Amino acid sequence: MTDRLSDDLAALRTPAPAGLLPGVLLGVGLADRYVTRTAPIGPIYVAFNDHGVSAVDVADDPAAFEEWFEGRFGRRAFPAAGLPSAIGGRLDRAIAAGKPGSLPLDLRSVTPFQARVLLKTAEIPRGEVRPYGWVAGEIGAPSATRAVGSALAANPVPVVIPCHRVVRSDGRFGRYSMGEDANKPRLLEAEGLDVGGFAALAARGVRLIGSDTTRIYCHPTCRDARRISDAHRVEFRSARDAQRLGYRACQRCRPAAAA
Repeated sequence: MTDRLSDDLAALRTPAPAGLLPGVLLGVGLADRYVTRTAPIGPIYVAFNDHGVSAVDVADDPAAFEEWFEGRFGRRAFPAAGLPSAIGGRLDRAIAAGKPGSLPLDLRSVTPFQARVLLKTAEIPRGEVRPYGWVAGEIGAPSATRAVGSALAANPVPVVIPCHRVVRSDGRFGRYSMGEDANKPRLLEAEGLDVGGFAALAARGVRLIGSDTTRIYCHPTCRDARRISDAHRVEFRSARDAQRLGYRACQRCRPAAAA
C-alpha cells in the first residue's frame, strides 16, 4: 500500500515554473535584479531592489557577476527585463552625472562610517578630484585617511558614487575598485579633467594653486583654479606654504580640510 501511494504521489510531481524561484527569492528580499547600462568605461551591470541601486560592476560575464554578487551580498541576482519607475531614467542621469542625485541607493552593505565617506564623496563635482585626506577632514575624522581609503574600496556603487574622484595625497590616482586601475583616469578624462596636466603637477610636487590677485588657493582641479590665468597663477606644495604667504582657502573646494 505504501509503495503504491508513493508511486501515485510521484506521478503527480511536475516541474516548478521557471520563474518560481526568482519570484520567491525576490519577494522575500533574498535576491536583486540587474540590468546592463553604458558608462564611459563601457558596459556595466547595475543591480537593484526595493531599497534602490545596490551594486555596480563592469559588465563581462553574467554568470561571473551573479557569483560575485552572491559572494559579496549574500543573495542572488537575476537579470531584469526593465527598471521600476522609482529608478527608471534616474539611473541613466546618475551615470551620466557621476552622482546619485535623486536615484535611491541601497547602502545596507556598508557601515555607517563608510556610508558617510561615500555620501561626502558624492559631493565632489564632475571633472574634479580631492585627496583622501579631504574626505576625512570633511566628515570630521581628519586622522582616518586610511579608513576613508578602505571605505572607498568597498564602494558598492562606483560610477554612481564617484570614488574615482578621490586621489592620493601625493596627487597620484591610486587604486580603483571597479575593473582595472586605469579605469579611474579614464573616467576622469571622460569628465573633462586634463589627466596629463594634473599628473604633471603631482610629479612636480604641486598640491594647490593660488591666484595672486584674489590671494585665494584651491585644489588644482577646482573650477575656480582652472580660471586663473598663467600670469597670476601661483603653485604651492602645501596649505601651510599658501597660508604663510597670506593666502586663504577657497570656500568652494575647501582645500584646508585636507591639511
